[in-house]
Amino acid sequence: MTASILDGIVLGLQFGLLAVGLTLVYGLGGVLNLAYGQMAVVSAMVVVFAMEAGIPVVPAALLGLAAGGLFGLLLDQTILRRVYRLQGEARVLLSLLLTLGVAFIIDGYLNWRFPLKALTVILPGRAVEIFGVPMRQGSLLASAITIVTLAGLFAFFRYTTLGRAVRSVIENEEGARLVGIDPPRMMRLILVLSGMLAALVAITRSMVVPVDVQVGVSITVFALIVAVVGGLGSVPGALLAGIILGIVNSIAATQIGTFMSLVILLVAAAVTILIRPSGLLGVKE
Repeated sequence: MTASILDGIVLGLQFGLLAVGLTLVYGLGGVLNLAYGQMAVVSAMVVVFAMEAGIPVVPAALLGLAAGGLFGLLLDQTILRRVYRLQGEARVLLSLLLTLGVAFIIDGYLNWRFPLKALTVILPGRAVEIFGVPMRQGSLLASAITIVTLAGLFAFFRYTTLGRAVRSVIENEEGARLVGIDPPRMMRLILVLSGMLAALVAITRSMVVPVDVQVGVSITVFALIVAVVGGLGSVPGALLAGIILGIVNSIAATQIGTFMSLVILLVAAAVTILIRPSGLLGVKE
């Protein structure tokens, strides 16, 4: 059981970071990005091709992060231009449909051209015992990178002028506009950041399990579940829900099976919507 809990914490931290990128975009602009998993997969493939070209792992990972950010910028400058002109449910629905189309196109192309490609980052070194359970170096490094990133995001949104500007747009877009903040510019920034977070999750996840071209949909589904449970628009909620659901998923996968673990997560999301529609730490409207 201890091993399952520790594996769940490792997975949950990645779940949380994954959901942060999705929930920030939704909280800031009311845009639901269903191509989020494909942002991660495309970034992972960039790292694969870079490593195959002889580039060392760290520079290749930086190229992957840049690719994720560029993906977000391209979405902002192309299909989401039309979405920004709408308000409320119309904006959510159109963003959902357009980004879903992008996801289908990318999935189809990658499965056609590179069906066997997968990113795997293998770290040398012996396993380290944590509470008597041997943990791989990859799991520990992935968790450390995730924790540092989450701490950096917390500091950015709490202590920097730019971070506070983003928060003000999330809380009151019209009020932020009146005090001189440009919401479209903030949205562009968050889409780039979201793409980089998706890339980072793909890279750190590849230290634990291979990330292939077929995982895009499952990444998006997990991000949505965690974001719904934590509260769309709530970064602390995404982290809390990620850790809880990561532990639940790991224990369920060990005791019942991988398929049923996903069903349990979906049930958890449904129950959360019924009992607390705003999520664990979401703000009630």
